[in-house]
This record gives sequence, structure tokens and C-alpha cells, in this order.
Amino acid sequence: MKKLMAIAAGIGALAGAMSVTSTATAATEMRCSHQLPPAHHIAKVIDRWAAEIETLSAGEIDVQVFGANSLTGAKQNAIAVAKGDIDCAFSINPQWGKTLPIMNVTLGPFAVSSLDALKKWNGSEAAGFLEEKLMTKGVKNVVWMFTTRSTAITSKGAPLIAPEDFKGVKIRGLGPVPDSGFIKMGAVPSAMSGSKVYQALSTGVIDAGLTDVSAAVSRKYFEVQDHVTVLPLFSIYFHGYVNPKWYDGLSDKGKAAVTEAGNKAAAWAIEASEASAAKAPGQLAEKGMKVHMATDADIEKLKGLMSPAFDKAFGDATGEDGKKLLGLISKLK
Repeated sequence: MKKLMAIAAGIGALAGAMSVTSTATAATEMRCSHQLPPAHHIAKVIDRWAAEIETLSAGEIDVQVFGANSLTGAKQNAIAVAKGDIDCAFSINPQWGKTLPIMNVTLGPFAVSSLDALKKWNGSEAAGFLEEKLMTKGVKNVVWMFTTRSTAITSKGAPLIAPEDFKGVKIRGLGPVPDSGFIKMGAVPSAMSGSKVYQALSTGVIDAGLTDVSAAVSRKYFEVQDHVTVLPLFSIYFHGYVNPKWYDGLSDKGKAAVTEAGNKAAAWAIEASEASAAKAPGQLAEKGMKVHMATDADIEKLKGLMSPAFDKAFGDATGEDGKKLLGLISKLK
């Protein structure tokens, strides 16, 4: 795998090569974009997944990973893949926003946080249903990488714990549907990709961060915030998808390699995410943040306001498809 954070020019000289007949077939390039910094645990799983594809395909596929928005921005990834400008990309499920609001299903407040359910996700009817919907948007899903069931809400000066603490707070948002619960509490969400949050916090564009607890460490929120509340608010997946035409051009061996690597990576992501989340609160505390682990009482107060607001927003945005998907997810619990 070529992990490319920048493209270096350089074409080797081919002196004398024209007289040599080669039977080798050029590898198929697979240019993959994602937004994560190198230190993020899922960025490392993506690298491992890419290497596994190359191994299983016996070099037929040359996976080139471009992290930290170095190839395409997070908001442009899906469009770039659908158009065929790049071959592959990763997004977190809420980044589909209004384009495919049904992807927000795992963001129901405190609704999908069971580890057993998350382990059953890959290959489930629920995942298959979403994969069909993704195809209607011009991308073929090839891997689900669970990244968190532990949310970090960061702030400066005072913690955000009870519903009344959020009134008037400008907080990082994830989109209209998942933001509905925060709006109900009086917060003012501003949707943005994870790569933009640090700067927004440091310049006062927003007051509070919202991310998975591991990303609060890897993105160094402790440099610009001093409080963090950790709670099982929602679950998020990074999912990888490819251009369908690119995929159809693979040999059977290449397709099998992509499938097998995706299945393996789904398990690797759960292991890495659980391990990273277990360490993160202590790491944030070591960096000087005041860490509050939400209590059952805290969660019930938040859930009472946030869940009804989310359920209405999700239902309004997804209709019958949303109801069907919720039914499929109930089979995982």
C-alpha cells in the first residue's frame, strides 16, 4: 500500500526497456480518501484494510490511501467517488445529511450502543438495506468500520452535563436529524467535519465540541477546551465505498479480496475502537481536562428531551424507509 499524504512527482527512466517483453499486468489503482489524522485509531485500521486488500488480491489492486483530507475534502468525498474522480472514500454516516438522512439511524440518543448489536451489524439485514440505499447515490459500500459508542462533549470554563447547561451554547453539529436533540435543549449546533472543529473551538466560532472520545485525544481538543463529558450518546461508523464502475472492472479475485478485507476490517475496527475508547478518558485527564463520566441519572435527563426530538426528526426525514430500518435494527438487539 502506498500511504500518500502528498503526491511526489517522479517517473523512473525506462532506458532499454522497450526491447523487453513483459507479461506482467499493471495493478489496478484504488485511490481512497478519508478525513482522519494519522494518529486516529480508525486511520490505522484503514491502513491495515488497504494492506489486506493488496495481500488478498496478490498485488492485483494497488491501494493508495490519502488521509487528513489530502486528496478530497470530507464533504466532497461521496460526490467524487460517484463521479469517478476518485475510486474510494470513507465517510462517517451522519455526513450524508439531507442527501440520505436514513444513514443517521445509529445516532438516536442512547439507542444503538450495545456492543453485541454493533458486532452483528456487518452483514446484517439493516446494513444490507443501507447498502442498497447507498447504491442509489452512486456508490457501492465495501466496509463498515465502527468508530465509537462513547461520545465526548467538550467545553471551556464549565462542563455540559444537564439539559439546562446547553442553552445558548454553540456546539459542533452533525446535521439536521442528529442535531434535533441539542436544539430541543436550547443549543445552537453548527454542522462541520471533524477536521474543522479544532480551529472553530480555538477561534470561538463554536463553544463546545462533539466527537467520539478517541478523536478528542487524537485531534487534541485538550489544547482548546478544559472540560469533557463522556457518555454513550450515539454510535458512529466510518464506512468505505467505491465507484461501482471501478468495482465492476475488477476480476473475481479482486472483488473477493475487497469483500474479505472488508469483513476482517469490520472486526478490527470494533477491537480498536473499544480499546481506544477505554484509554481516552484517562488520556484527556492527563492532559489537564476535567472529565465527567455521565451517570445513569444524567443520561435519563438528557434522553427525556433528546430522544423524542430525534425520533420526530428522523421519522419526518425518512418516512416508511425509516420505519423499516428501525425494525431491522431491532433484530440486532
